[in-house]
Amino acid sequence: MDNRLSLLRKYSAEQFAAWETHLFLDTHPYDLNAKTMFTQHNAHADELKKEYESKYGPLKSNNSDACEWLSSPWPWERSNDK
Repeated sequence: MDNRLSLLRKYSAEQFAAWETHLFLDTHPYDLNAKTMFTQHNAHADELKKEYESKYGPLKSNNSDACEWLSSPWPWERSNDK
């Protein structure tokens, strides 16, 4: 698996864990361990997103810079960094 896909999967897993913990907190709002886990997963997901975007470009369109993705290389223009 290439580095790009590996990083994207790690980011996706952290987002999923943060969301699932968020849902748990809806029914257990006073669980301090869950709050800590939620904060950790969110922080790690943010770090992974920043790392991914610094290497491969934005994950989604940002309305303020809607045309920014046009200046990034297209997937077929990138070199394979295995």
